[in-house]
Amino acid sequence: MDIFKIIGVGIITAITALIVKQIKPEVSVLITITGGIIMILMLVDSLTSIFAVFNTIVEKSGLTSGLFTTILKIIGIGYLTEFSANLCKDAGASSIADKILLAGKIIILVFALPIVGNIIEIISGLLP
Repeated sequence: MDIFKIIGVGIITAITALIVKQIKPEVSVLITITGGIIMILMLVDSLTSIFAVFNTIVEKSGLTSGLFTTILKIIGIGYLTEFSANLCKDAGASSIADKILLAGKIIILVFALPIVGNIIEIISGLLP
């Protein structure tokens, strides 16, 4: 199972960053970033299978590919925002992390507004 490999990389990264932080704190941040990127790269196969399932759902449901793309963008923004904010917190820049989270939430809202508008349109069309 891939999760055990990812956990192993995470634990090794955390321990290495903790040890190096005592000697060179600036290198510790780079180790943390590198470990995070390695863990994300280990998920590429899982991500491709998720995209395949989403494509199947879109084909079977008759949804537009634009809606599908928007939903994927929202999910991606959420994950990237969380990952970036956590990196900033690990580097000791929690105020920057908070601003990244705020920006991510605002951008997600901007992407979600057309979907909400479509839902309201559908609901109002169903009402007499």
